[in-house]
Amino acid sequence: MIRYFITGNKNKFAEMSAILPNIEQCDIDLPEIQDIDAKEIIKAKLLEALKYKQAECIVEDTSLYFDCLNGLPGPLIKWFMKTLGNDGLFNIVEKLGNSRAEAKTIIGYAKNSKEIYYFEGSINGTIVSPVGKSGFGWDSIFQPEGSLKSFAELTQKEKNEISMRRITLNKLKEFLEAEN
Repeated sequence: MIRYFITGNKNKFAEMSAILPNIEQCDIDLPEIQDIDAKEIIKAKLLEALKYKQAECIVEDTSLYFDCLNGLPGPLIKWFMKTLGNDGLFNIVEKLGNSRAEAKTIIGYAKNSKEIYYFEGSINGTIVSPVGKSGFGWDSIFQPEGSLKSFAELTQKEKNEISMRRITLNKLKEFLEAEN
């Protein structure tokens, strides 16, 4: 059975296919509603994806929640990144004096428009001055709890062992294996 991971992001697909190898990438530019509830974003993406692919679809949303901003930017991180970049995000956190953050991935899996499932994983960490060259997005400013390195300083393998996407993918993988 073919399952499609709907993303244009090669890095996200590489992370996902390393953990869940029986998927194909489908690069569809889905409209993304703006909502503080990541599950609403996921549901809207899945319903739109099903218009293009009459198959099982997977989408994800990775959010970054700052304690100093009462949970913002959350699912709006993409727009904060476009506007402020990693330096700007770090500067806000530094000025407000609370660097605690939570990184969360929610994956939506749809068998069809009536059967939608959500899987969630998160890790805590701190926002640091941008450091590191690998990774993507805000990896250079997120340092997971218990690590002395930002996500961008970790190898792909090291990041995949501890990331919120890994936790979430393991839940999806268990669900899919139980379905078979």
